[in-house]
Amino acid sequence: MLRASPEGADNLITMALGAAGTMGQLLADATAKLRDRVTVDGRPVTRIFDREQRAAHALAWLATYVEAIRQFAAYADRIHLADGLSEIDELVVRIGLGEYIAQIFGGIPMSQGELARPADLGFTRADLSRYMNAQIETLIDSGNIAQRRARLAELLRTQQEATTGTPGLDDTLESIRDEMRKFTVSGVIQQAQRWHLSNEYIPLDIVAQMAELGVFGLNIPEDFGGLGLGKLAMCVVSEELSRGYIGVGSLSTRAEIAAELILRHGSEEQKRRWLPKIAAGIALPAAAFTEPNSGSDLASIRTRAVRQGAVYRVHGSKTWIAHAARADLLLLLVRTNLKEIDQRGLSILLAEKPRGNDDNPFPASGISGNEIVSLGYRGMKEFELVFDGFEVPVSGLLGDVEGIGFKQLMETFETVRIQTAARAVGVAQSALDQAIGYSGQRMQFGAPIVNFPRVSDKIAMMAAEIAMARQLTYSVARTKDSHGRCDLEAAMAKLLAARVAWAAADNAVQIHGGNGLAVEFPVSRILCDARALNILEGSGEILAQVIARRLLNTGD
Repeated sequence: MLRASPEGADNLITMALGAAGTMGQLLADATAKLRDRVTVDGRPVTRIFDREQRAAHALAWLATYVEAIRQFAAYADRIHLADGLSEIDELVVRIGLGEYIAQIFGGIPMSQGELARPADLGFTRADLSRYMNAQIETLIDSGNIAQRRARLAELLRTQQEATTGTPGLDDTLESIRDEMRKFTVSGVIQQAQRWHLSNEYIPLDIVAQMAELGVFGLNIPEDFGGLGLGKLAMCVVSEELSRGYIGVGSLSTRAEIAAELILRHGSEEQKRRWLPKIAAGIALPAAAFTEPNSGSDLASIRTRAVRQGAVYRVHGSKTWIAHAARADLLLLLVRTNLKEIDQRGLSILLAEKPRGNDDNPFPASGISGNEIVSLGYRGMKEFELVFDGFEVPVSGLLGDVEGIGFKQLMETFETVRIQTAARAVGVAQSALDQAIGYSGQRMQFGAPIVNFPRVSDKIAMMAAEIAMARQLTYSVARTKDSHGRCDLEAAMAKLLAARVAWAAADNAVQIHGGNGLAVEFPVSRILCDARALNILEGSGEILAQVIARRLLNTGD
């Protein structure tokens, strides 16, 4: 592959790092402006914060863009110093940074119909001129331009299935990526559309192969039968599995949530009992947290577990529980202290149950359920569950301590959001794969449609945004691996990656034209899968709320 000229790359890196600093100052000033609007006597007021929700969420998106720019500039610097930027790398960096900086000044899309504009944060045009220096102007004016987009689309077409923004991983992680890609190409991609259209479970032989590859024990220590790898490896695996089929990628999420909770909070007996089984794929877990009336407000859940002798009896309901029927282990968030009405009364139970199937989904006393048929995100099946005296041994209380379940769960959200961001990147990459392949073969007016600028523009922007979301996600995983706090950045990664996945899938369908609406084309499935990502594991609105509260130091 062609390398970028050293002089041009040096100049690009200097501009990118400088622009990241300038955008960081803009963010600091925006944060100060909004903090003044939502505080009284130096203390944030919830009522005012809620009234200023649009501005708060605009701040969250601005912060997410600034962090993405910062991490993408740092990534480009690392690659340039190590091996030099390839031509694709340089194009992606110029297009991505130029476009995101331009959107900061013009309007960041929070959704299809909502733009976060500088005026929402109290900036006038005169205010913005202070940040428009020569580096910023050059990146905007020469970054996302027609010639670069056309050249990037041309290069991507000649290297189909290329993943942009991946150099810099070590040999082990590259080997893992290759292994996961071979697995999905040989055993998943050709069957995924059938599984989706028939709403089938992912076959157990695929699950067994995933276990053999170490997918379920990726972050479990070797002492418990796992591979003992970090969150960056988890991102690479989740991304490639989801690139093949999101249902396969999501299977690994169930294992990751269970393993994280048990590793961090379980007793030694609970670790010895469950972790080797999870790592080997013998015990398939499911997370049962959400309830019909709680949604994102997990502290308000009502499912109760009353202790009677050596067991808890569970009563209540849960909803949108993925893989619930076929799971061997339910992680149940329940209220064990009925006198407490907030998070202080919650606990997590490790509830063993017999594995069900389509004919008999819940072969256990005290538990029943109905399937929720969803548009996408299939392969595991979603259920609404009803518990009526379902028994869980007292030994299943996570960590043997009541009343700390909410705290235990919150400490896993970093990992869940990092992994979901990686899945979103994988789905976006799958959409790009489909768009590149189809646009190079589809002939109209005597030429492949990729030759038309409105098609190649879409492909180029998809590649740039995917690379930026990928690097933001990887940076958070690295922080997590170094034991740093990253809940803010994890929320940002998931927020951005989910939007990028939806945009990529939508553009891929548009490139397919009428065929994009046909269910036999994989891109129709990818669109459905991508849409779910902006809702599950924290909707875009909830994540923006979380980010804004952290930035403004509301204490939530």
